[in-house]
Amino acid sequence: MTAFILTLIGAALAVGLELLEALAIVLAVGSARRPRDAVLGAAGAVVLLAVVVVVVGPLVLARLPLDALHVVIGTALLLFGLEWLRKGVLRLAGRRSPSNSFQEYLEEREALEGMAPVAAGRPDWPARIVAGKGVLLEGVEVVLIVAALGAGPDGLAPAVAGAAVAVVLVIGVGVALHRPLMRLPESHLKYAVGIVLSSFGVFFLGEGLSVEWPGGDAALLYVAATLLAASWGHVAVLAREPVVA
Repeated sequence: MTAFILTLIGAALAVGLELLEALAIVLAVGSARRPRDAVLGAAGAVVLLAVVVVVVGPLVLARLPLDALHVVIGTALLLFGLEWLRKGVLRLAGRRSPSNSFQEYLEEREALEGMAPVAAGRPDWPARIVAGKGVLLEGVEVVLIVAALGAGPDGLAPAVAGAAVAVVLVIGVGVALHRPLMRLPESHLKYAVGIVLSSFGVFFLGEGLSVEWPGGDAALLYVAATLLAASWGHVAVLAREPVVA
C-alpha cells in the first residue's frame, strides 16, 4: 500500500507539473496567434507521443530481465529526480528564480506576438510548431516517468491513476485559463517531485542490485525522509551563504 500511494502521488505531481508547462505554451500560442493552430500543433505532438509509448513499453522495457529493468528504471528515476531536487533546493534557498508557468505563458505569448502574421485561411506553421514542440518535450518526460513508476510492485495501475488525476486537474486549469497558474506553489511542488522520484530511483536501483530493503516497500518512506532531511539541510546552508556577484 505504501508503494501504491507514493507512486500515485509521485505520478500525479510529476505529470501535473509537466502538463502545466505544456499548457502554458499552448495557451500562449492560442492567445497570441490562432487557437485552432495551437490545438493542431498539440494534437500532432500527442500522435508522436503515442509512438513513444509503444517503443518505451512493449518493445524496450518488456524485453529486459527484472533485475536489469530495475537498474535501468532506478537510474532513470534518479536522473529525473535529482535534477528536479537540485533545482528545487536552489529555488527554495533563493539561488534560482522561482518556477512560474504563468511567467512562461507571458514570455511565450510575447515572443509569438513578435512573429509575422499569417494570412487568413493559411496554416500558421510557426504557431503549430511551437505548440507541438512544447507538448512533445513535456510529454516525453511524462511518458518516461509514468513508465518508470509503473515498473514498481503494483504495476502501472497507480502510475496511470496518478497521471489521470493530473490530466483532469490540468484540463480544469485550462478551462479556467491562466488564473490558477498564478497561485500554484510550483517551486515547492517540483521540490516534492524531486524527493519522490529520487526515492523511487534509490529503491529500484537497490532492488536491481539485490539489496534487501528492511521493511520492504516501507523503505520508500525512510529513503524519502533521508533525502528530505539532507536537502533541507542544504537549503539552510545555501540560504545563509552570501550570494557572490
